[in-house]
Amino acid sequence: QVQVGESGGGLVQPGGSLRLSCAASGTFFDIYVMGWYRQAPGKQRELVATITNEGSRNYADAVKGRFTISRDNAKTVYLQMITLRPEDTAVYYCNVITDRGSYWGQGTQVTVSS
Repeated sequence: QVQVGESGGGLVQPGGSLRLSCAASGTFFDIYVMGWYRQAPGKQRELVATITNEGSRNYADAVKGRFTISRDNAKTVYLQMITLRPEDTAVYYCNVITDRGSYWGQGTQVTVSS
């Protein structure tokens, strides 16, 4: 089994910053890709950013220049978010692709509001 846990969400004013964290644990040999997705009320889940085990990064156009994805070891990924906007409000989910399959965390709420 593989467990994925997120933390770091919360309420922030427009223009503010947050950092999300995600850690994977359990039985697996390797993690190929770690990523962040988000789902706003009434909308489909969408890609935010991904990072491979070789450090290759991919960002949605809506967050380029404002969000940064990083990994500090093989099992932990971060999403640094700056200049947050009300439209960034969503539940943010961490996704981990391992040799055992694809796994999701339960999500963390990010609310951008004054």
